[in-house]
Parts: sequence; structure tokens; C-alpha cells
Amino acid sequence: MAKSQSHNRPRASSLQQLDKRRIETVHSQGLWKDILNMQWMRVPSSSFTLLTIPFVLYFNWHFLASGHPNPFEPFIFITHKIPGTSPNNPLYQKGYNDILFVLYYIIFWSFVRQVLVLHVFQPFGRWWGIRQQNKLDRVGEQGYALVYFGLSGAWGLKIMQELPTWYYNTEGFWIDYPHWRMPAQLKAFYLLQTAYWIQQLLVLVLGLEKPRKDFRELVIHHIVTLWLVCWSYLVNLTFIGNAIFVSMDIPDAVFGATKLMNYMQLERVKAVAFLIFIGVWSYFRHWLNLIIIKSVWSEFHLIPQEAQQWKPSEGIWMVWWMQYQVLVPIVLLQMVQLFWYFLIWRVFYRAVFQAKLDDERSDDEGDEELDGHDLDEKEE
Repeated sequence: MAKSQSHNRPRASSLQQLDKRRIETVHSQGLWKDILNMQWMRVPSSSFTLLTIPFVLYFNWHFLASGHPNPFEPFIFITHKIPGTSPNNPLYQKGYNDILFVLYYIIFWSFVRQVLVLHVFQPFGRWWGIRQQNKLDRVGEQGYALVYFGLSGAWGLKIMQELPTWYYNTEGFWIDYPHWRMPAQLKAFYLLQTAYWIQQLLVLVLGLEKPRKDFRELVIHHIVTLWLVCWSYLVNLTFIGNAIFVSMDIPDAVFGATKLMNYMQLERVKAVAFLIFIGVWSYFRHWLNLIIIKSVWSEFHLIPQEAQQWKPSEGIWMVWWMQYQVLVPIVLLQMVQLFWYFLIWRVFYRAVFQAKLDDERSDDEGDEELDGHDLDEKEE
């Protein structure tokens, strides 16, 4: 009996610590403290306040100082419109105001993420009957991934449809380079993606998501992705960048949906979804990416001769060694995808021969279980 009581005391202490940790992740400590300790990334009310400040200042300036350039516009809207382009179909170029836009939308994605995780998908998981907090965390993460990558994949595909690169017409990556004149949607899409991936890297660094077994590969993936995004935007290779976004985002959306079905224990549906996921992942993450890699290797010469020189002031960067600067990060990205591809097929093997369909990337789903009961049940 004494042994049983002494065994229960650390459990209660663990419960209190975990409960305290959860409270701290969703409650503000005051806006200034939230800014200093990066808690605004966890607290939707704080990130919403930070989003509101430039918004209110923008409209105050708009109505009180009409006719003068609005200094708060670059935070909310894309800027650097090319003079003389059609008002119905304006074109944009790069500029330093893009940094302000990206910073603002890092906060925006933090707000959207936490609202969807804390107030949409986790409550949905509880309603569905999921009790373990770590599984509810994963439901929130994958629900957010499904929403984000579903929308970004569809938007990227729509943008590609209006470019000379439709559908993976890879010669369009290089012909008529430099592609420094960007349609409004392409520029907004690129900058929003940049903000998203910076925010996601911060999520990993700050530990907003519980680390998986492939934490190191995720960090490498995020760093390489940001390398590709920022460098392709800088050197006016947004056409090939858009194609890579599409090939990455669509399978991520399907993966999020498959994971949700797994957490919801929809046994027959999740098996079908997993097979669909393997097909989608194989096509987009490998076949299409290999086509892109082949294009970088064999079609780089299609860049106009006058653009194969180093003149950043004119938007021209494509000297001969830039071919490898483009090729290396895409190959690195493919190597990370192959690591995950191996895990996917291992899951498939176990599902077929061992009747076990689990995500090889996931951590131990029972970390917060106590004798088969989750923390919520223990508190009850």
C-alpha cells in the first residue's frame, strides 16, 4: 500500500507540471512579455494584437493623411508595382518593402496556426473522442497542415496555369529569363510562402511542436526550403520556384488528411487514404521533382545568351556556376524526401505483413499516458 502511494506522488507532480505547461502555451503574460519571450507565437490574442497595430495605423493614415504615401502599406499589401503596367493586370518587382510584408505575415501565420490548432482541430478531436493530449496536439498540427497546404497547393496550381510553365513545361523555367516582372498573385504567393516557412522554422526552434523521430531531417528540410525560396526570389527564378511549391504542397495536404484519419481510427478509410497518399507522394515529390532536376541539368542553356552573366542591377544573375547553385538545394531536398519515402514504404510493408499502419515519423503516442489512461481521464 505504501509503495502504491509513493508511486502515485510523482504521477500527480507530473500531471501538475504538464498541466501548467499547457496553460502557459495558451494564456498571455501581457503583450510586452509575450513579445520578449516569443509567446505571441503561442497566444492567438497576442499575435492578433500585433496584427491589428499596423492595420489600425494604415487606416488612420489613409483617412487622415490622404494623398500622401502610406508608410504602413508595405506591412499589409504587396508593393513595388512596376510603373506603366496595366491597372487590370499589374506587374510587380522585388524591393526592400518585401521584408516588412514577410515579417507581418510571420505573425499572421502564427495567429492562424494557433487559432486552428487550439480552437478548431483540438476541440474537434475531443468531440470525436480522442483523449490523449499528445494525440490532440498532432490532430491540431495535421489539421493546420491540411488547411494550409490544401489552399497553397491549389493556389500555386492556379498561378502555374497562367504561366508559361503549365503543366511542368520545364523549358518555361529558362526561356525569356530574367522573370523579374511578377504578376500580383505570384509575388503575393511567394512572399506568403516565405513567411510561412520562416514561421514553421521558428515553431521547430521554439518547440511549439513536440519533436518527432525525424526532427533533424525536418530542420534540414526547412533550412533547404528557405534557401530555395529566398534565393530563387532574389535571382528571379520564381517560375521554377512555383513549380517546386506545387510539387511539395499537394502531397503535404494529402498527408495531413491521411494522418487525421489515422488519429480518428477510421480503419478502412485510412488504409485507402494511405494508398492514395503513396501514389500522390510518389508522383509529386519524386517524379515531378526529378523532372525539375533534369531540367536544371539539361535545359539551363535555354537562358538567353545576354542573360548568362552577373548583372544584379539588371536582374541578371545566371553565370555558369549558378546552375549548380540552383541544382544543389533541389537535390538536397530530394534526398530528404527519399529518407521519408523509405519510411513510407516501411509503413506500407508493416501494414501489409504485420497489420500495423502507423506513421514512422511519430513519437511515442503513449508518452503522456498513465496506466492506459490519458491525463484528462486521470484528472476526472
